[in-house]
Amino acid sequence: MIKDMTVGNPTGLIIKFAIPLLIGNLFQQLYNISDIIIVGRILGVNALAAAGASAPIFFTMLLITFGFTAGLCVITAQRFGAKDDIGVRRSVTHSVVASIILCLLVTTILCIYMHEILRKMNIPEKIMDDAHIFIFTLTLGLSLIVGYNLLSGFIRALGDSKTPLYFLIFSSLLNIVLNLLFIYVMKLGIIGSALGTIVAMTISVICCMIYIGKKFPILKLRKEDWKLNWAFMKEHLAIAIPMSLQFSVIAIGLLIIQAVCNSFGENTIAAFTSALRIEQLGTQPLLALGIALATYSAQNYGAGQIKRIRRGVAQSSIISIIFSIGIALLVRFYGENFIDIFLKEDNAEIIQIGHDYLNISTMFYIFLGQIFIFRNTLQGMGRTIIPLIACIAELVVRSFAAIYLAQKIGYLGLCYASPIAWFGAAMVVSMGYIYTLRQIKKQRMYNHVKWLGHKLGLRNKHNHMVQRITPDNIK
Repeated sequence: MIKDMTVGNPTGLIIKFAIPLLIGNLFQQLYNISDIIIVGRILGVNALAAAGASAPIFFTMLLITFGFTAGLCVITAQRFGAKDDIGVRRSVTHSVVASIILCLLVTTILCIYMHEILRKMNIPEKIMDDAHIFIFTLTLGLSLIVGYNLLSGFIRALGDSKTPLYFLIFSSLLNIVLNLLFIYVMKLGIIGSALGTIVAMTISVICCMIYIGKKFPILKLRKEDWKLNWAFMKEHLAIAIPMSLQFSVIAIGLLIIQAVCNSFGENTIAAFTSALRIEQLGTQPLLALGIALATYSAQNYGAGQIKRIRRGVAQSSIISIIFSIGIALLVRFYGENFIDIFLKEDNAEIIQIGHDYLNISTMFYIFLGQIFIFRNTLQGMGRTIIPLIACIAELVVRSFAAIYLAQKIGYLGLCYASPIAWFGAAMVVSMGYIYTLRQIKKQRMYNHVKWLGHKLGLRNKHNHMVQRITPDNIK
C-alpha cells in the first residue's frame, strides 16, 4: 500500500513504517544467525571460522550495493513526495540501468581478485579452501541481491514498508530450509549455505516483480520511460555514488578489523563471528528507525516540509536512545548464553572471547543509534557529503584503533575499534545535520528576500547576494 508521509503525526508515521522494517530485518538477521548455527553445529568450528572470516567480503558487497540502490531510490521517493508520477517511473528505469552496470563491475572485479583478497585478510590456510568456495559462490549471486534491494527500495520509496517485509520473511524461512537441505541432507558442506542464499533470493526477486506489476499502477513502465536522460541519471548518481562510498568505507573498516581478528586464530574468529551476529540482531531496532527516517525525510524534503523533518528527527532520536539502553542491557547480561548457541560443543574460551567484545561494544550503542538517525536523514534529503565525511572519519579511527590497539593490548584492543569509531562518526553526522538545517534556513531567507524584491519591483546591488544562494547551490 502506498503511504504519503508528508501528512499526519511524524512519530506515528515513522514508527509504523519502521515496525515492518524491523520485523523484516530481524528475520534476515535470524536467517544469518541460523545459517551460522547450522554451519557451526553441523560442520564444526573450522567451518564456522571459514564462513566468519570471509563474511566481511560478502558484507562489503551488500553494503556497497545497498548504499547504491538506496541512493537511487531517494530520487524515487522525492519524486513521489512531489506528486510527480512520470518522474517516479523515469527514476525506476534509470535506477535499473545504473544497478545493472554496478553488478557487472563488482562481480567481475571480485571474481578476478577473490583469492588475493582472501590472502590479504590473513585467513589461515586451514580454512582457506572453505572460505574461498563460500564467498565465491555468493559473489556469483550478487545480481539477485541487488535486484531484491532495488525492488524493495522502490516499494519503500512509495511509503510501503510492509510488502518487502512479507517477501523477506518468506525468503529467510526458505533460506533456512534450503540450508538444512543442502548441508545436512545433501552433504554439500559450506557451499550449501551459499547456494541456499542464492536460490531463496532468486525466488524473492521473482515474487517482488510479480507483486509490483499487479499492485502498483504508478510503477507500470512505458516505452518512453526507458529513454535515458543523462542529466537525470547524474541526479541519481550524485546521491547513489556517495551513499555507496559511505557504505564501502564502513565495509573497508570491517574488513581491516576482520583481517586483524583473523591473525588471532580459528577460536577468536569463531567467537568474533558469533558476537557480531548477536550485535547485528540486537541493534536492528536502531537500524530500522534510521531506514524509516530516510524515506520520511526524502518525501518531506521533496514536498518542502523541513519543519516536519526536524520534528521527526528529534522524536526519533529520543526513541533511539531509549532503545539503545534497553538493547545494551539485554546483550550485556545474556551474551554468553547467546554465544553458546553457535557452538557444536561447549567451549569456554570461545564464549569468553565473544562476551568480552559484547561487554565493550554495548556501552556505545547510543552513538551507533544516533549515526543511523542523522545519516539516513541527511541522505534522504539528498545531502550525501557530510555522511561521506563521517564514514571516512569512521574508517580512519576504526582502522587505526584496530591495528594500533591490537598491537598494544591484544584482542581487547580490537574490541574497542568499532565503538570508538561510532563515537567519532556520531559527532560528525549530528553536527552536520545541524549545519544543514541552518543552511536551509539561510537559503529560505534569501529566497524570501528575492521574492519581496520582485513584488516591490526592486533591482539593487543586493540582488546578486539573493541570487547567489539557490537550492541547486545548497544541494
